[in-house]
Amino acid sequence: MTAATSITVRVPLKIRRRPGRKTVVTPIVEEGADAAIPTRADPALLKALARAFRYQRLLDEGRFASITEMAAAEQIERGYLGSLLRLTLLAPALVEELLEGSAGSALSLSKLLQPFPQCWEDQRMGLAE
Repeated sequence: MTAATSITVRVPLKIRRRPGRKTVVTPIVEEGADAAIPTRADPALLKALARAFRYQRLLDEGRFASITEMAAAEQIERGYLGSLLRLTLLAPALVEELLEGSAGSALSLSKLLQPFPQCWEDQRMGLAE
């Protein structure tokens, strides 16, 4: 038998503190290599947006007749489901900014779950407060 050898692997990464959690950010690799591009988007907000559009699609496809029926099937509160569904009324440009993380830290999930203007032009001013 041969003696055991140990190998040390060093991976350059950064740990960033996000609201409620820590995130590992990998470095951007040079040309030609696949790399994870770090994002400044809030993971909880992204998850809520994805759920909102999924729930809206389920309603549009007719899988559920009402929000109450869907809330019971998904085992979440009807009020919370209604608040999530309201996120589908955000202006498309604002949704893109949220997905890219360029909307700024003023727009948090808790702020977006509050009532906001339905007019897309008024949303920017109303949510910037």
